[in-house]
Amino acid sequence: HFMAVLAKQVIHNFNAGPSILPKEVFEEASRSIIDFNDSGLSILEIGHRTPLFQPVMNEARALVKELMSLDDAHEVLFLHGGATTQFMQVPMNLLNENEAAAYTETGAWADKAIKEAKLFGHVEVVASSREDNFTRIPKNITVTPTAAFLHITTNETIAGTQWHQLPYDCGVPLVADMSSDILSRRLDFNKFDLIYAGAQKNMGAA
Repeated sequence: HFMAVLAKQVIHNFNAGPSILPKEVFEEASRSIIDFNDSGLSILEIGHRTPLFQPVMNEARALVKELMSLDDAHEVLFLHGGATTQFMQVPMNLLNENEAAAYTETGAWADKAIKEAKLFGHVEVVASSREDNFTRIPKNITVTPTAAFLHITTNETIAGTQWHQLPYDCGVPLVADMSSDILSRRLDFNKFDLIYAGAQKNMGAA
């Protein structure tokens, strides 16, 4: 006797890039591409400054603030270029050539951020795990009080390390690259002064 067992195939996505989205998201998105809110226009045909589209952005910002429990001192920005662009834009906006910024060196992504920051001002690497092939997160970080900010990469996908004890009390503005773990766990996001991340990685499945 033979028994046939039929099972629904389950697909798991372990990509470092875009996350899996719920079926409902695809359904609503596909409807909006054909006809957005019964306007007779596709969402792709609507100007981003129009009254028809502005509620989309307002809702997106409000949902992010709700998910992260952000207070009124924090704003949500959707920017071009992905998180890698922020390696340059963070120091361009927060660091001048006469100042120094503190960076932690914990892997390939932190290294890229450090390289870009050096184009805009002085960089002080206040903690590094390079000598251990980035297999650990450094402890006992001391940051100069005059530093413009402290930059950390909360999760290094290549090295496979993640900050669990976050340096909230570093004494200077705390900047975090959360590209690969922004909504993967509950944190007090209000303790950060600036967070950047690619929206398609973790926020899509939140």
